[in-house]
Parts: sequence; C-alpha cells; structure tokens
Amino acid sequence: MAKSSSSLKAKTLNGIGNLIRVLPTGTVFIYQFLNPILTNNGHCTVVNKYLSGILIALCGFSCAFSCFTDSYTDNDGATHYGIATMKGLWPTTSAVDTTTYKISVSDFVHAFFTMIVFGVVTILDRNTVDCFFPSFESTQKMLLMVLPPAVGAISSVVFMVFPNKRHGIGYPSQDESSSK
Repeated sequence: MAKSSSSLKAKTLNGIGNLIRVLPTGTVFIYQFLNPILTNNGHCTVVNKYLSGILIALCGFSCAFSCFTDSYTDNDGATHYGIATMKGLWPTTSAVDTTTYKISVSDFVHAFFTMIVFGVVTILDRNTVDCFFPSFESTQKMLLMVLPPAVGAISSVVFMVFPNKRHGIGYPSQDESSSK
C-alpha cells in the first residue's frame, strides 16, 4: 500500500508540475505587460476591445503552439528545437532520427487545456473584465473567482492522465538538465 500511495503522490506532484509549466512564461509576461495599455486600464473603446482581443488570441495561440514544440540533443551534445509533425520533428538534421517525436493525442489535449488555463488568466485580469464585461455585478465577479480553482483542479487531473513528454522551446531535455 505504501508503494501505491508513493506512486500516487509522485503522479500528483508531476501533474502539478505540468500545470505550472503549461503556460509559456514569455507569453504570459507579454500579456501582462501589454494588456493594461491595450485595454486603457479597463476603460475600453471599440478599438481597445479589438486590440485586446487580438492580443488575447495571439497569446492563446502561442500557448497552444508551444505544446507542439520539442527539443533533442544530437550526438555532438548540441540542443536542437523543432515542431512536432506527423512524421517527427521539423526541422531536423538528417543524422538524427526524430520519428519518436511524432504528434500524439496528448499534444492536442495539452494544447486545449493550455488555452483554457490561459483563458482563466485573462478572466482574472481586472482590466480585461472591465473592458469586455463592464456591467458584471458582484455575484458574476464571484463566479470569475471560483472558476480558476475549478479549472486548475480539472487541468491537473487531465495533465496527470496525459503527462507532457515534450521539452519545448525554453525547457531543456531531461538528459541535459540531469547532467548539470
């Protein structure tokens, strides 16, 4: 019984780690930096709404796209990055076989839930809520406060069931990180 609880604890911590890693830090930083400017601190005009919507869409796409990137270390020890395709990683050097990096269902699951988690981040931003939903009452704002823990819990379970095996751009491969 101790071994199964240890395994469950490891899976839980791995799922939480995947949830923390799910959003690319640079994308969230760009969103947090540009959003107050584009939403005019929550006092939006029609132009502000379009610009903010474009920012949210681009950042959401960036979060989903990062789920399809991976890295590998070649025979010389150099790290290469690529995009997962049906045949393997693209681009790749001809000397390395990257067919083990093919796209899988879990990549699409991760991309979908990454966009949902990013959507929660946008909903938590006061400027975005004031811009797009200025007439929200306190009861509706309370719903927005309950949503993040629920999405976090569901995403953690999904990431436990579909563990992330990709080492995208900005995340070193296990071989590289363990050798340091």
